[in-house]
Amino acid sequence: MEVRQSDKLAHVAYDVRGPVLAEAMRLEAEGHRILRLNIGNPAPFGFDAPDEIVADMARTLATAQGYSDSKGILPARRAVVQYHAAKGVEAIDVDDVWLGNGVSELITMTLQALLNDGDEVLIPAPDYPLWTAITTLCGGRAVHYLCDEQADWLPDLDDLAGKITDRTRALVVINPNNPTGAVYPREVLEGLVDLARRHQLLLLADEIYDQILYDDAEHVALASLAPDVVCVTFNGLSKSYRVAGYRAGWAVVSGPREHARSFLEGLTLLANMRLCPNVPAQHGIQAALGGSRNVHDLVLPGGRLHDQRDLAHRLLNEIPGVSCTLPRGALYVFPRLDPAVHAVVDDEALVVDFLRQEHVMIGHGTGFNWPQPDHVRIVTLPAVEDLTDAISRFGAFLERRQATAQ
Repeated sequence: MEVRQSDKLAHVAYDVRGPVLAEAMRLEAEGHRILRLNIGNPAPFGFDAPDEIVADMARTLATAQGYSDSKGILPARRAVVQYHAAKGVEAIDVDDVWLGNGVSELITMTLQALLNDGDEVLIPAPDYPLWTAITTLCGGRAVHYLCDEQADWLPDLDDLAGKITDRTRALVVINPNNPTGAVYPREVLEGLVDLARRHQLLLLADEIYDQILYDDAEHVALASLAPDVVCVTFNGLSKSYRVAGYRAGWAVVSGPREHARSFLEGLTLLANMRLCPNVPAQHGIQAALGGSRNVHDLVLPGGRLHDQRDLAHRLLNEIPGVSCTLPRGALYVFPRLDPAVHAVVDDEALVVDFLRQEHVMIGHGTGFNWPQPDHVRIVTLPAVEDLTDAISRFGAFLERRQATAQ
């Protein structure tokens, strides 16, 4: 008898690590070197973890062999409270913090604790596809509200409001945004909070890139604008502190917790079932949040992240038929291929062809739940020389493709 996957996976997709990655691995097995620009993984591109994080984890390794509290160790949770309190999030304490094996685990636990079959979650389009995948896996329905490329990828509040129904349970806000790099101004966030308030929605704030900001961009914590709305804020060390492999993240619940007692009991139950987050990585959280925030040097003019962002934006806009909005945060660009110049029916096939011809792996826009096959996502982590080479190859690939189509 054939052993088949669960029917629950029938409509679940996570294309960031999907078929394109499988093709890249096949090519690597044949001996080809692949430049992976599909995922925001800082370490392979020469971004080292701050010394104090590694040192604190090393010092405590011998005593980190047993289980911790299921929510995580107290010093790390206290550091998380202090970090978010400094961002204006009121009335939170250590009991409102859950540590996890990265934000991904905590998103999964939160949606498992929240959703019944058929419940709806408002998720931006484009999105970080884990949100859509886990909503679907939990029996929910992902309802995508549009972000407007002509308005620097800010959410279309009218589109969002028109998609709220009596089954809507939560509103996901990804700020700074992955994949677009948009950073939402205060007035837009206030509009999102107002919708959640009027329709009694749970706010789910994905703020993993809150320190990776360019130019004059300011990050406003969503929970700081919503003291009267239940909000779960997700953050961690993987991006700003360049330790993606340590899997150290957290979720903070704020607002009127008495309205969410049953949900929080479910979240606690799930935390208990996984026993605890990995303990060594927890010891890096206090060192990170109490440290020098040295990511700031990387995002200022002259810093690697800033200059690579500028370079990618400029080079992409120089390709005929390609346009790219300037990201104000995060680690990505999300350029558009003008359908009048580059007719694309299947954007996954496009990036697979590019991978096979040029040995560079990027993401296709529909993999981020953008409705049209006219965008790609490119990670801006490589050094200037590698990024220049990759985008030059992309331009040459598009030129060859266009010539063949004529």
